Amino acid sequence: MKIISLKEGNFVADKIKNFKILEENPEAKGVKMSIQPFLIITENDYILIDAGFGWKNIEGKLIINKILEEENIHTSQITKVLLSHLHKDHINGTLIKTDDGFDSNFPNAKIYIQKRELDFAFESLGNPSFDFEILEALIQQPNIIWMDDDQGKINNEIYYEVVGGHSPFMQIFKITENNETVFYGADNLPQESYLKYHVAYKSDFDGKKAMQLRIKWQKEAIENNWKVLFYHDLDKSVLQF
Repeated sequence: MKIISLKEGNFVADKIKNFKILEENPEAKGVKMSIQPFLIITENDYILIDAGFGWKNIEGKLIINKILEEENIHTSQITKVLLSHLHKDHINGTLIKTDDGFDSNFPNAKIYIQKRELDFAFESLGNPSFDFEILEALIQQPNIIWMDDDQGKINNEIYYEVVGGHSPFMQIFKITENNETVFYGADNLPQESYLKYHVAYKSDFDGKKAMQLRIKWQKEAIENNWKVLFYHDLDKSVLQF
């Protein structure tokens, strides 16, 4: 199993979820975070875990696509896109804006979306965490796999579970191959520092639940030697327990 970080950069996000590049705006007020999707390559799949913000470089090319190119991987090789939740910094990279609307960035991939999380998003119209133009276009794609169970297996390697916390129906993923397990706790465990301080964050839908889950996952990670992925950590992408 190979893990590739597709880091778009480090950003600062204000209260209304406007994102700015941190190094260009060092004095800006807000939450500092990376945006860092992951590509997991197994014997059977090229699995993208969340899809980033869709940030572009100065040439106008999606940064995640540029990184894939540098790894000699084409977007058409991605077989699965696993979306933990539907905030814009996790889904916007699934599509490419064109003069006629939007095209799929990963045309051969099945995109896995938790149906109850979608319902929550559309009950939250006006919430700046969501990009409803992208979301409307995304759910029209022909390759969506709608998920509605609390937990299960997508295949023999990929386990998912709806855990809530950061958002009501956020889901986490474990990918296991040859006795190696990669764990993705999404925005319940976005940075390594969240393991050091047991805090219930007000920015979460249910901060107390997210905190309790982190404590549980840390114990399991130690016992089972997980590799834990951090989507929003400024410096670290993977922690091997």
